[in-house]
Amino acid sequence: MKGEGLKIVLSGPSGSGKGTIVQELLKDGNYKLSISATTRKARTGEVDGVHYFFKTQAEFEDMIDHEQLLEYACFCNNYYGTPKAFIDETVSSGADILLEIEIQGALQVKRKYPEAIFIFIMPPTFDELKSRLKGRNTESDEVINQRLARAREELMLFKEYDYIIINDNLQDAVDKVIAISLTEKLKSSRYKAFIEDMLQN
Repeated sequence: MKGEGLKIVLSGPSGSGKGTIVQELLKDGNYKLSISATTRKARTGEVDGVHYFFKTQAEFEDMIDHEQLLEYACFCNNYYGTPKAFIDETVSSGADILLEIEIQGALQVKRKYPEAIFIFIMPPTFDELKSRLKGRNTESDEVINQRLARAREELMLFKEYDYIIINDNLQDAVDKVIAISLTEKLKSSRYKAFIEDMLQN
């Protein structure tokens, strides 16, 4: 039985490792990535249309006006948002889609897609989180401190998520996301149409 794919939302503080987890999940071919739009500048190695759709502020606000985004949020003075057409097409084809989005955006998705799977990725400690952010060498101390302050606020919203994964070992974290996906696909609610069809034959 192949029904509609899962919408899997992965959120967590900047530096929690959610992006690395997503990249590992994409290697096995069972998942597709929802590409976000953003007004922030591309980092070294990032490609438009692969890592993000990089937009000017005017372009992004035009997408808002035309209701082309599933969700959007402003974070550290930049817009981030999720174009919705690609998500609907992907799950309709039976593929599972990963949405790596900020917590503000995830709460918007939850209102529109309550059936989605919400997974919160956490660092083992705040010291580890700070070390990861500094290790990137991409942001100033001021921005890092903003991200740490924001992380404390985000942790307060953990109850909005279905699952919590503490990312202290990358492979363990990846395996847990896969296990959650498999478990969700075995829920009785996903077999309703399949069983009704069997009973009619």
